[in-house]
Amino acid sequence: MLKRVAIVFSGGPAPAANAVISSAASALIRAGVDVLGIHHGYSNLQDYDPETRPMVEEQDYRVMTARELRGLRNSRGICLGTARANPGRQVSCPEHLTDPERNEALGRVYQALVSLDVDALISIGGDGTLMTANTLHRYQDTLPATAKRVRIVHVPKTIDNDYSGIDFTFGFFTAVDVMSKELLNLRADAIATQSYFVVEVMGRMAGWLGYGVAIAGEAHMMVGVEDVVDDLVDTTAGTREGLVPVYLDLDALCDRIIQLIETRAKRGKTYGVVVLAEGLVELLPPSTVAHLPRDEHGMISLSKLNIGKLVAERAQVRLHDQKGEKKKITGVQFGYEARCAMPHAFDVVLGCQLGLGAANAVSDTTIDGCMVSITGQMQHRLIPFADLVDPDTFKTTTRFIARDSDFHALAHKLGTQL
Repeated sequence: MLKRVAIVFSGGPAPAANAVISSAASALIRAGVDVLGIHHGYSNLQDYDPETRPMVEEQDYRVMTARELRGLRNSRGICLGTARANPGRQVSCPEHLTDPERNEALGRVYQALVSLDVDALISIGGDGTLMTANTLHRYQDTLPATAKRVRIVHVPKTIDNDYSGIDFTFGFFTAVDVMSKELLNLRADAIATQSYFVVEVMGRMAGWLGYGVAIAGEAHMMVGVEDVVDDLVDTTAGTREGLVPVYLDLDALCDRIIQLIETRAKRGKTYGVVVLAEGLVELLPPSTVAHLPRDEHGMISLSKLNIGKLVAERAQVRLHDQKGEKKKITGVQFGYEARCAMPHAFDVVLGCQLGLGAANAVSDTTIDGCMVSITGQMQHRLIPFADLVDPDTFKTTTRFIARDSDFHALAHKLGTQL
């Protein structure tokens, strides 16, 4: 019988995270299951040592109670805290699972959970956390048949909404709501000062957040990774590895903004707001991003290079050089302010349903190594890790906006037609 379940939240914060945690914990507690809330992601678990660094209650984890869950689902932040520790970062293929040096951190996480007598783990996090959950799941396959099994169920989390296997992730609509209101403020500022703003919107590679913010915030132009085709491709820079094999022509992007300024001026409109997806940073030539730091999952810290400011300054200079015109163009960066915002009602509902789905999944002792998803009218769906993570490289796939989709067309149809 299921006796004890641990919940871990890893990676960047997202609105409605507490809705997921509280609904999962509440369902399990009502069923008589002990629920352990692991503090600050995998950071304490991967430091475990039975002799020198045992797991300490209240310091590394806590036994969750029904009392602390009251009113939690609508609260800001992450009640368990979070971190970007990645115990599976050195494991990138099946052979690494049996390499003592590469699987050492995974082994400590497993031993820590076993020391807490945990039967199952609910993992909540982004694609990096999904990869960690998968490697921990696969690592246990290499253990003796007599070893205790800690079953793993994962809940997808990202405000970026670029997760394969689910249509919308919790926190996405809250982030769109928060940043679109900020964009409307800048739009009013642009009208008042007869100027332009170029706004970089968080969202990693895919343009989901940028498109949502551009639509709800009434932007006049939106450019995401999905739009880097034709004249925006730097044909002199060659090709690159990855899902998007091209480089961005930064001067062509600036010229498109100049074209926007000229088109709107002819219509008597001398102001505007442009939204850029932060994933465009990934498409800049290597020399431009070589100095940027990378996180525990090897991903570029995109926020370290403010492409909104970079493009605004460059477009302003090019406008003056080409046309002899002076125009105030200001670069702004959006993102962090939305991650711990008060969650939108839809995200609370979605988060609660995902949390309940996770509780239901771990309560079934035949379920292991799967992700909880939602389909149709909030119907639960379980997707095996094997369908989400490449079995040879242990990598996940980014879900881009399809260029032939109605959603892709929406922002462009609502923007200024050049």
